[in-house]
Amino acid sequence: MRPGAAVHLGGHVHKMVKGANIGLAALSEDVGSVMVSLGWSSATGEGDADVSVLLLDGRGKVRSDADFCFYNNPVAGDGSVQLLGKTPTADGDEDRISFDLDAVPPAVDRVVIAASRYGGARFGDLNGLALTLADRSGERLVEFSVEDAGAVSAFIFGELYRRSGEWKFRAVGQGYASGLAALATDFGVDIDDDAAEEEVPGEPEPDHQTADSPMPAAVSPTAVVPAAVLPTVTVPVQSAPATERREDATEAPQTGRKSPSRPRTAKKKVTLPKAARKSLAENDSWRTARLFPVSALKSDREREMRATSILLSVMAQVPELGRRLTAGFGAPAGRMETFTEVSLPHGDSPRRPDGVVRVERAGKLWTALVETKTNGNPLKQEQVQAYVDIAARRGYESVITLSNDVALEGSPLVDIRIDGRRKHKVALWHLSWAEVAHQAQMLIRHEGVGNVSHAWLLQELLHYLQHENSGCHGFQNMGPAWVPVRNGIDDETLCQGDPRALDVIESWERLVRQVCLRLGGELGQKVLPVQRTRRGAEPRARRAALADRLCSEGRLQAELRLEDTPGILAITADLRTGKLRTSIEVPAPEQGYPLTWAKRLIRQLAAAPADLHIETLVENEGTGPRGTLERLRPEPADILPKDGAQITGFRLSLFKGMGSGRGNAETGFIRSVDEAVDRFHANVVAHLDRPTPRPAQGRELTTELTTAS
Repeated sequence: MRPGAAVHLGGHVHKMVKGANIGLAALSEDVGSVMVSLGWSSATGEGDADVSVLLLDGRGKVRSDADFCFYNNPVAGDGSVQLLGKTPTADGDEDRISFDLDAVPPAVDRVVIAASRYGGARFGDLNGLALTLADRSGERLVEFSVEDAGAVSAFIFGELYRRSGEWKFRAVGQGYASGLAALATDFGVDIDDDAAEEEVPGEPEPDHQTADSPMPAAVSPTAVVPAAVLPTVTVPVQSAPATERREDATEAPQTGRKSPSRPRTAKKKVTLPKAARKSLAENDSWRTARLFPVSALKSDREREMRATSILLSVMAQVPELGRRLTAGFGAPAGRMETFTEVSLPHGDSPRRPDGVVRVERAGKLWTALVETKTNGNPLKQEQVQAYVDIAARRGYESVITLSNDVALEGSPLVDIRIDGRRKHKVALWHLSWAEVAHQAQMLIRHEGVGNVSHAWLLQELLHYLQHENSGCHGFQNMGPAWVPVRNGIDDETLCQGDPRALDVIESWERLVRQVCLRLGGELGQKVLPVQRTRRGAEPRARRAALADRLCSEGRLQAELRLEDTPGILAITADLRTGKLRTSIEVPAPEQGYPLTWAKRLIRQLAAAPADLHIETLVENEGTGPRGTLERLRPEPADILPKDGAQITGFRLSLFKGMGSGRGNAETGFIRSVDEAVDRFHANVVAHLDRPTPRPAQGRELTTELTTAS
């Protein structure tokens, strides 16, 4: 199970074609909440797009800024829509959106599902464009594959709409060559005048507007709605660097300053400053009183009980966290109550799941059982199977497992049996402690929560999760195959097809995904692993090929894609030499002279470690001159090829000895990878020039509510 992936009884998936529609009730009895996933891949692994959702009234227009959900406004004002972000798949990325259809206001007739690209990128450049829709249990109901996206930078995949009190889905497949600004304008979003002149010089031109187009006639570029009742979308032509935007976001609640480039929403959010206030303690030996102490924890059972109770209580008290952690599991947006150590009958002896989550919305109840493990302890198949059986008998919707392990697509942490004779389906979901910490950090450091008390509660939760005594600090063990595989590589006895190599590849992939969660939470950015595989590759087959490569080359490799960085961050663990290499390839500027490029690069790296290796990348020849930063600082020209070869970029690398232990101790491999990535990003990547700012239809759209006159 990967995070957000359910184990369920497979059913028939309805294949949709452009313009077709279908009633959801005809496909499943459990469509009060649905999950929509937008997926794509690219040959380079770098293709990306931003999802947006618009809630429309009977006129086909948004009612307010809360009806326009996008990167900077991921949750609808009524909680009926939540953008859950991206997850890597076997052949690309998948962006998931949770819809609580029972909570959609009666005034909303249609919900449009769209995505946009930036920087001149087009949807026709992506492969495998597809939309899938699943019910509350995670069973896929609908699939719509897009074959003809074309040269458009915004695209409507589909829409959910009401007919006679029933929700239906339509496969739209509508492109906009003029980008997200044109799409938003069509649906009544008022674009700032200056930005509109920059971005939309004329009327928006839908890409596929034909007589057979499924786009309803209500979507008209000539329709006019009074600006006084519409949100204003501000589209800055130039944006500040990501680091500056994050600093503004954390300082604003205290100073009252507003940065013109900082993302805003209509409702002010509270975040905590990164810099802690000066302590009033007499000396460093004094310890701050904590809401959730960890000093008295002794046994694994105590850790499990306390961690479960702390997390579930904070989820119930901080709606932003509770909703974020359960929306992907099909829970509605409603009143949440949580319980621990509940006794439930099961044969001769009752079972006591670690927790129960119950959410009420409009008189309907959603319930999930929770099974928790801490300190690296594995989930037990017998326990999880019993809870799935109990949930099925009692009509519960889900079983949620929570442990240090990061689940992988195609490699479930526990195998369960599903009785196909039962009408009621139970979804089995997995959540890692690393993902919980990531979501808490994103809320209190970058996105904000409703009030200061909620921010403080999340801060206490995060402190607890990250403390070494809690047992909740994420994936921490490379497994029993790690040492034998390293020894086999050293003495050249490891053969292709060895199942232990496959175990190491799975552990490596879990570690890489955890690094992405941790780094993304610290930076306030999406950090995703890049997977360069052909479309349709089966996850197990892909990992088997990587295991064979590990046996022959002795190296583990990964690539991370970070926003606002000039390239892909690569990690290579050479098990033969015991060295970790972190690197990034910086493309050469399009204008200027090579010597100017070299001098500018050296200036950017003024604070970088002296042992940073710099290689020149040249066209058709691979690499050119190379040297350490210490040697190149006085003579940047030494990095230039003497034969005048065309420079395509520069590769920057740091090397570090890697730990030998399989766990997360001081000498452990996992800790050495964390430290290498942190050092490289903080000392090298963070100082490089950011890519060219994205145009207006990209991520810098911000909303500001206009006051009705």
